[in-house]
Amino acid sequence: MRQVGGIIFIIILMAVMFLMDWYVYQAVKTLLPDNNLVVGKIIYWTFAAGIGLWIGFTFFTIMREGHISTRSQLSLNLFLTLFVTQLTVIIFLFGEDIFRTLNAVYQYLTSTDTGKAASLPSRRKFVSQIAISIAAIPFTGFVYGIFKGKYDFRTIRKTVYFKDLPEAFDGFTITQISDIHAGSFTDYDAVKRGAGLAAAQGSDLFVFTGDLVNHKADEIDPMMDSFAQIKAPYGQFSILGNHDYGDYTSWPSREAKQKNFQSLKEKHKKLGYELLLDESRLIEKDGQTIRLLGVENWGVGFHAKGDLEKSLRDVGQNEFKILLSHDPSHWDEQVKKHPKNIHLTLSGHTHGMQFGIETPVIRWSPAQYRYPNWAGLAEEAGKFLYVNRGFGFHAFSGRVGIWPEITVIELRKA
Repeated sequence: MRQVGGIIFIIILMAVMFLMDWYVYQAVKTLLPDNNLVVGKIIYWTFAAGIGLWIGFTFFTIMREGHISTRSQLSLNLFLTLFVTQLTVIIFLFGEDIFRTLNAVYQYLTSTDTGKAASLPSRRKFVSQIAISIAAIPFTGFVYGIFKGKYDFRTIRKTVYFKDLPEAFDGFTITQISDIHAGSFTDYDAVKRGAGLAAAQGSDLFVFTGDLVNHKADEIDPMMDSFAQIKAPYGQFSILGNHDYGDYTSWPSREAKQKNFQSLKEKHKKLGYELLLDESRLIEKDGQTIRLLGVENWGVGFHAKGDLEKSLRDVGQNEFKILLSHDPSHWDEQVKKHPKNIHLTLSGHTHGMQFGIETPVIRWSPAQYRYPNWAGLAEEAGKFLYVNRGFGFHAFSGRVGIWPEITVIELRKA
């Protein structure tokens, strides 16, 4: 039944792609010389058909194999690039078509020739030129994001103030990275540079908030030395994300899946990260303490294995608490409402959908339609959440406008 649903999805997808190709062709043909119109038409539809079949086959392969391979990512990159580029052209053409339709209706209603049929005015060449020129902007952005943007690591610093922060931790710093997704990387030198940037922050504490790999533990092997270089005087701690359980690929047996999961937990140890599985640790400085909590993955629509209550066992009501929880929906559903005040939650998971716009004036990403808090700092009733935009990438092998992030959080006493 699931396979039938997948095939229906692919058929619908290819039908939508054909309609988009047809609509965009309405702009392309206005720019073709009359003597080359037939040749241009053949070339356009040959490319469109070839790309459509490749993308359709890719989705079928993903459905059959049960996961997104590096090979599949190439086709997904092309699909997203073309989809956004074509959508930009279509928005302009649709606007023109509304005007053409209104013009045709007006001409028909005001015409004194009762036998005259309504007809649309010709499509204007300059509108097609503007549409294609504007569409070149997102196209260029996607090309940059695929080849360079996914390795354009940014350090984002945030200072968060708390009235009840212990004095000894005033100015305490935490470096956070999230969502490495090791199986997606091919440029290991770029990864080493990004991990080195995280290490260079010299923070008091380092935390990793889940999704070390895409599917299998050995994906991290070529990058072990890169991430093992990250050290902090008060320790390196980590948690699991939804991808770390191996749920999104096929396994020959349940034992093989469990063996992979055990291997992944051992990788954390070899990296020098203390993996927190629904538990807590005391961080002590100058005779004062804060409590670091870490839960397994808990997310709406994803793996809900984490046990917040278990991590809070033996944790005092008045202790200052920082929680590592991979999915920010956990904060919305459980954490911010919890009677034991959890001061700061550090999450990841969303990647900011790896696509969007973040400026002082405009802040938008498709992620916002799924997650109320999809990137950056949020606060409610004195409880804070920070959502890291992710170190790596998955499915779409690129980043456009939402860059890979290394976060440095500074705790200050209000």
